[in-house]
Amino acid sequence: MKRINWQSLILGILITLAVVAACTHLRQPVQPKTTPTISNTTTAEKSPKAANGIGSIDVNQLPPEARDVLKRIKTHGTFAYKQDAQPFQNRERILPTQPRGYYQEYTVVTPNANTRGARRIIAGRGNTGDFASGGEYYYTADHYRSFYRIKE
Repeated sequence: MKRINWQSLILGILITLAVVAACTHLRQPVQPKTTPTISNTTTAEKSPKAANGIGSIDVNQLPPEARDVLKRIKTHGTFAYKQDAQPFQNRERILPTQPRGYYQEYTVVTPNANTRGARRIIAGRGNTGDFASGGEYYYTADHYRSFYRIKE
C-alpha cells in the first residue's frame, strides 16, 4: 500500500485554490477610478445635476449636431437612423415618469463615429401632445446615464 504524502497533497490543494481565486479575480471587470474623458464635451457634461438627476443646458450650448436634430424634430424633418422617432422606454427612470409612448428618441450624430454613438435627444409630448411642439426636450451625451433639459 502506497503512503500519502500529506504535505504534497495540502500544497497541491492550496495551489489549486490560488489558481481558481486568481482566475475568478481576472474575470471580474475592472472599474475605472476616474470618470472617462469624453471628446467633444459640451457644457452639459460639465454641468451639475439637479436633485432628480436631470441638469439643464441652454440650446446654444448644445453641440451643433444636437441643434440640427432639435430643428428637424420641430419641423417634422427626416432622420438618419431607423431607430429615430421611435418610443423611448425610460428604463433608467431618470426622466419624469410618463405613460408608454410619451417620449421619443432621436440620434445626435457623433462626428467620426462608426456607430450611432451615445448622444441622443429625447422629446416628450409636453403641453401640446406633439413631439414637435411640446417643448419638452432632453439631451444625453452618455447614452441615458444622465440627462439635461434643453432650455430654449
